[in-house]
Amino acid sequence: MTRTGFAIKKWTPSTALKVFLCLFWLVAIILPLASMLSTMASVDVLGVMQTRKFSKALSQSLAVSLTATLISVCLAGLLSWAVVRTRIRHKTIFNTLLTVPMLIPSISHGMGLIIILGANGWLSKIMGLQAGIYGFWGIVIGSVMYSFPVAYLMLYDVLRYEDGTPYEAAEVMGLSAKDKLFAITLPYLRKPLISVVFATFTMIITDYGVPLMVGGKYMTLPVMMYQDVIGMLDFGKGSVIGMILLVPALIACILDMINRDKGNASFVGKPYGIKNNVLRDNVARLCCMVVILLVFLPIGSFAVLGFVKKYPIDMTLSLENIAQTVNMGAMRYLRNSLVIAVTVSLLGTALAVVNAYMTARNKTKLSYVLHLMSITSLAIPGLVLGLSYVMFFKSTPIYGTFAMLFLVNSMHFFSSPYLMAYNTFGKINENLEDVGATMGISRWKVVRDVLLPQSVGTIMEMMSYFFVNCMMTISAVSFLANVGNKPIALMITQFEGQMQLECAAFVSLIILTVNVAMKYVVFVIKRAIAK
Repeated sequence: MTRTGFAIKKWTPSTALKVFLCLFWLVAIILPLASMLSTMASVDVLGVMQTRKFSKALSQSLAVSLTATLISVCLAGLLSWAVVRTRIRHKTIFNTLLTVPMLIPSISHGMGLIIILGANGWLSKIMGLQAGIYGFWGIVIGSVMYSFPVAYLMLYDVLRYEDGTPYEAAEVMGLSAKDKLFAITLPYLRKPLISVVFATFTMIITDYGVPLMVGGKYMTLPVMMYQDVIGMLDFGKGSVIGMILLVPALIACILDMINRDKGNASFVGKPYGIKNNVLRDNVARLCCMVVILLVFLPIGSFAVLGFVKKYPIDMTLSLENIAQTVNMGAMRYLRNSLVIAVTVSLLGTALAVVNAYMTARNKTKLSYVLHLMSITSLAIPGLVLGLSYVMFFKSTPIYGTFAMLFLVNSMHFFSSPYLMAYNTFGKINENLEDVGATMGISRWKVVRDVLLPQSVGTIMEMMSYFFVNCMMTISAVSFLANVGNKPIALMITQFEGQMQLECAAFVSLIILTVNVAMKYVVFVIKRAIAK
């Protein structure tokens, strides 16, 4: 009787929903990944890893990734200090402009560098550079442009919410600025900085957009994987490379979990007090303006490139490239991208909200399992996820359809929006549902009338995140899209292969315009809600 009663008590609607969600994650993430890794059984893994081509690509990937990560994190630390710890005016504008590079594909950054510093780049001609930007430093510079905004936002949030009380105590004790840095700031930043470093490193080492555009003969693992799978249909070798690319992402995911769990206990007692310092503020303002200028040079260059006749032969203004891009289906592919982005932003956000509620406010042992499965995609690069979907879903009815792209994009970008909702729900009074139950108010009504209204800002940011990333992603969909459902971002790689940089530049400009419009709409809605 007791055992039967126990079983009935445990099998509640919430438990049933959690079991269903776990099964969904099993099919959407775990089994496809296992399917990809299982193909290595028929591959000589050691033989692949011992080839000269693989060893060289691995060493070169590590070299550019470590260099670019160091520069990105240092630059992000400097900029986050300049915005958070000074009294410069127009911080919102600086904050917005510094994150614009996140709104275009990484391959577009590489294209911008070619226009500026390539063999025929306008700055190369001015400076008399013959070799161009191709190779190691080209990948490093492009990777820094692509990754530093993410590192900046992570450090910006860490510094913005630092408790100012220890600094006041240090001031009373007469500690110098140097002592405060080593005794308070650096220990506070140590754990978050580890997560930032690994997250940035993972972004860079798994990206193939920048190396594909400016790498030249300098081969990296993602480019090698892309060429082997797309060009040679060598799925076994692609799986081996995918397994290697999983390692840094998995380490980053584990570190993020450890630091997040310990960081949740932190408490902001008092905002950090900023003193007047004209010299400091002028230096901070100059740093921000220089970086923004450098960021917008390649963006402005490919924006101009889309309206010239033939770069670099004929730089007269023309609409021929725009007409050619439209004739090749740009508007149809843009429509595909909008359908994918809107659908994923709605379905992905709904799934993330439900998942976060089940894990943050309905805690059981099963909730922890669901939480781990929900953040699994943090450790899976887009190329690896796309390849795993090819192998697992190839014989299913959804393969080659929009549903396939809806699913892969939802899973690819799921973890960050999920964690936004998870953190937001975790900060709201945990006794709301219990109080509601004593008053005869159902859990659903508490969610509808209290939790969701308090989380509207977060939900809007979640939808924006899904939308923006779906518009510009190339990696996860490159193995799965076909002519009927092809997103517009894939036209960039198509035009790059055909050496039609002008058309590729126009496509990049379309993506940037749509994403900026989306961010502006979210900003307006959030401001209206705040009023």
